[in-house]
Amino acid sequence: MESTVASKLDALLRLQSLDSQLDEILRVRGDLPEEVRDLEDEIAGYQVRVSKFDEEIADLVQNIANRKQAIKDAEKLIKKYEEQQENVRNNREFDAITKEVELQKLEIQIQEKKIREANFQIEQKNTDIQETKSKLSERQKDLDTKNAELQVMVQESEEDERKLNAAKEEAQQHIEERLLTAYNRIRKNVRNGLAVVAVKRDACGGCFNTVPPQRQSDIASKKKIIVCEHCGRVLADVEQKVVA
Repeated sequence: MESTVASKLDALLRLQSLDSQLDEILRVRGDLPEEVRDLEDEIAGYQVRVSKFDEEIADLVQNIANRKQAIKDAEKLIKKYEEQQENVRNNREFDAITKEVELQKLEIQIQEKKIREANFQIEQKNTDIQETKSKLSERQKDLDTKNAELQVMVQESEEDERKLNAAKEEAQQHIEERLLTAYNRIRKNVRNGLAVVAVKRDACGGCFNTVPPQRQSDIASKKKIIVCEHCGRVLADVEQKVVA
């Protein structure tokens, strides 16, 4: 039983060492991955905005075409009414036709006003498109630069990361699921990613709170899995360096 517990603790220490090395690779990359994602999201937002402007302009162009057709229809009616005026039989008919002509002329004025407004909106949206495309171009340049920087970093550590991940996968095979689940939960909840630590200088290697001598003796014996009463990390050894 003793050797079994000891082997579990050694396996956890091994896994922690590998994870810490992977964490260091990510730390060196810094905020670059997040900056790249943010830029990608921002660019996607600009692209959606340009697409929306294009759709709105297309609607306005169709709207103008419809209004121009309405003007043509009104002009045809005016011509028809004016021809009818030449054949009226009395003033009442003449006045009625004159009123229809005036209504069609008013309709033309309204349509022309709406066309001018639509053209103005198109100009404004084209200006918005140019401004948005300019911002998009700037952000695309920033993204290309950040991506290039990130790619260099990834390439520099790619082989090490591959080996570490392979070793991590192998190491996990030697840890029972219950312990692995607990380990991952602790790692997720602590700031420095250390779920398994050794007692160093009489203190927990994670939170640096003092570990009593008797507890240190229990930890060193490796007869059972002991966690820090302050931070909940697994205390796997005493004064032992965590090595790969």
